[in-house]
Amino acid sequence: MTQAASHTILLIGYGNPAREDDGIGPAVAEEIERLGIDGVDVDADYQLTVEDAADVAEHDSVVFVDASMEGGEPFTFSRLTPGRSDSFSTHSVSPEAVLGLARDLFDAQTEGYMLGIRGYSFAMFRETMTPQARENKRKAVEFLVSMLRANSLHETDR
Repeated sequence: MTQAASHTILLIGYGNPAREDDGIGPAVAEEIERLGIDGVDVDADYQLTVEDAADVAEHDSVVFVDASMEGGEPFTFSRLTPGRSDSFSTHSVSPEAVLGLARDLFDAQTEGYMLGIRGYSFAMFRETMTPQARENKRKAVEFLVSMLRANSLHETDR
């Protein structure tokens, strides 16, 4: 965990890069990781799991990044409330459930945020995003980088 900043942030990009626009989350994570922003740790995976709660609990804030099939364009950014999952398995857990597990299991007070980037095509097995999704990702990364560098996640919903 990076200790350079007083407020630590975890960014988790998730989705399947082999399913067109579904790979937006991991692609954002890769871009942010390359920048090496102080106080920001980055993770990427196909889906969220219960194990993510342990990593979330070690940070002050977490940003979940995923493709959105029907969300606003180019992206939406909002604060999350910790929740509970109706069923626990090792497959696909919601961001709210991950936050809830971090709170319940580790007594974490981690602030959670969701960055949903609008995607358009998810059906084909190919590792290429649509041009519209690439542009939405570019705008979302620009927005996110300015907030991460200023360490000001808590100041905005979009």
